[in-house]
Order: sequence, then C-alpha cells, then structure tokens
Amino acid sequence: MIETLRFWAAVALLGLGVFFTFVSTVGILRLPDIYSRAHTASQTDTLGAGFALAGVAVAFGWRNVTVYTVLLLFFVFVTNPTAAHAIARSAAETGVEPLLADEGDETDAETVADGGEKR
Repeated sequence: MIETLRFWAAVALLGLGVFFTFVSTVGILRLPDIYSRAHTASQTDTLGAGFALAGVAVAFGWRNVTVYTVLLLFFVFVTNPTAAHAIARSAAETGVEPLLADEGDETDAETVADGGEKR
C-alpha cells in the first residue's frame, strides 16, 4: 500500500515537472524579447526542475541519494532565478529595449494607464 502510494506520488510529481518544463519551453519559443524569456525561464523552468527532483526524491525514499537530490533542488531554486536576473540586468545595461505592444493592441501602456479605456 505504501509503495503504491509512493509510486503514484512520484509519477504525479514527475508529471508536473514535465508539464512545467514544457510550458517553459513553449514560453521561450513564443515570447518576443529577452526579458519575457528570462521571466518564463526562471519561473516555470525552476518549477519543472523542482517537481522533477521532488519526484526523484520520493521515488528513492530515505537514502543518501535523496539527501543529494534535495540539496540539488535547493541549488536549482537559488541559481535559476539568480541567473535569469543576471541575464535581464545584463540586457538592460547593454541597452536592449523591451518590445512594446502595437499601437492598436489593447494591452499598450496608455490603455493600462487609463484604467482600461481605449482613447
């Protein structure tokens, strides 16, 4: 009973890891500029790796390899957002401008500033 529960918990965690990694991949391919891509890479890729490593830790149970997996999980949670921040900051310091919405788009800055009403 416990082994079956642990198996399905590991499968669920690994499935969530694959899902968030897939979302991150789609975000990197579809988003327009370095800032948006850095955001999706830091958020969803960290979640994907976190869930996958948690699934590995659950699958192995209480062993030495589980301690290493949890330490790796902590390392990923610290380094992924830090690396994305460094990339975005480097882009900003070198003068890379973020892509703005088109003039006819509902999400442009004037529309947001006016409370959602189009001029």
